[in-house]
Amino acid sequence: MCSHSHDPHILCPQCDLLVTLPDLQYGQKANCPRCKTTLTMRWREPHRRPVGYALSALFMLLLANLFPFVNMNVKGLSSEVMLIQIPQVLVDENYASLASLFMIVVQMIPALCMLSIILLCKPVKMPRRWSVRLGWLLFHLKSWCMVEIFLAGVLVSFVKLIAYGDVGVGTSFVPYVLFCLLQVRAFQCTDRLWLWRQLSPAPAIAQPLKIGRSGLSQGLRSCQCCMAILPVQQTQCPRCGSTGHARKKHSLQWTMALLVTSIMLYIPANMLPIMITQVLGSKMPSTIMAGVVLLWGEGSYPIAGVIFIASIMVPSLKMLAIGRLCWDANSHKKIDRERLHVIYEVVEFVGRWSMIDVFVIAVLSALVRMGQLMSIYPDIGALLFAAVVILTMFAANTFDPRLIWDRSGTTENKEQLDVGK
Repeated sequence: MCSHSHDPHILCPQCDLLVTLPDLQYGQKANCPRCKTTLTMRWREPHRRPVGYALSALFMLLLANLFPFVNMNVKGLSSEVMLIQIPQVLVDENYASLASLFMIVVQMIPALCMLSIILLCKPVKMPRRWSVRLGWLLFHLKSWCMVEIFLAGVLVSFVKLIAYGDVGVGTSFVPYVLFCLLQVRAFQCTDRLWLWRQLSPAPAIAQPLKIGRSGLSQGLRSCQCCMAILPVQQTQCPRCGSTGHARKKHSLQWTMALLVTSIMLYIPANMLPIMITQVLGSKMPSTIMAGVVLLWGEGSYPIAGVIFIASIMVPSLKMLAIGRLCWDANSHKKIDRERLHVIYEVVEFVGRWSMIDVFVIAVLSALVRMGQLMSIYPDIGALLFAAVVILTMFAANTFDPRLIWDRSGTTENKEQLDVGK
């Protein structure tokens, strides 16, 4: 049984509004009445369902690493690559940093998250500090799982290679697709609020709570790790042990520093080649925009559009959006806070999809290894572009969305929570 009988009060992690959770039926979720953030959802069999999906996902990941992943045939010469061999090729080309990035976000972090879900949702006897640390890792690393982005990169690679020869999928391709779907489902079925309440009860609050007002106006804060309600002056959470403050410390300064650094790297990342294609001994460097133009010229309009949006538009708009969020969060003028919050959520969601071009290069470099006939190598632009994506992701993570709402006043919002299927 899913327990929703605990203290029903919760501070919205996105806008800091204190609300009371209603009794939920199976399949229903509770949303914040101010920013519409999903606070919790009640699942049927919350212990077994996530564990089943996570176990199945790990099994599919194991199968995906045992057999060939993709293959290619060009004028009688064939090449195939296993998933586990892609980082090795990048290391051989002196791009160990890209190889490490690939291993971490495509294999290691997703596997660690699935293992954490299994250990946390299935009652396993372990020291409490281990459980708390696993919970901390699970919800902090979740956004760095890029399995679905890698799969999109593989499909884009196929489109680029069709003009040169026959491209096919290997035995492990289907298991990896299933791993992607299963790990997404495992994340969906793991409710953060429910899981932390199973691990340890939230600390009691002695003072009276005023529903519909911000926690900051009542001298309260929300633990960014386990969502416990704590006094503002209490920096360490007694439940998960994490250290925090009423607002992320120096949030705007950190966000702007990361943003400026990413802008400085973004310019050379677009000007320098991201990969080199060698055909019959002739080397042809290619930038991001040149790749888009080539795909468009070959008639692959949808794929050219995807690459242009993910690698050109999204990073540019994301940096502009983060800059605006920092400006308006520090402004005393009247602003549309609902719209700014939507911008923040979009920035947080789509930013990591810019990594698709990096994964395309990883797949092409590993698969197209045919000597002087045809070979593809990564170049410095790919490394710089990966750094831009990572820095903008960190910038979005360091920005505190509650700053958007802090100057909206202490409106007595008595609206009931939205409850929907």
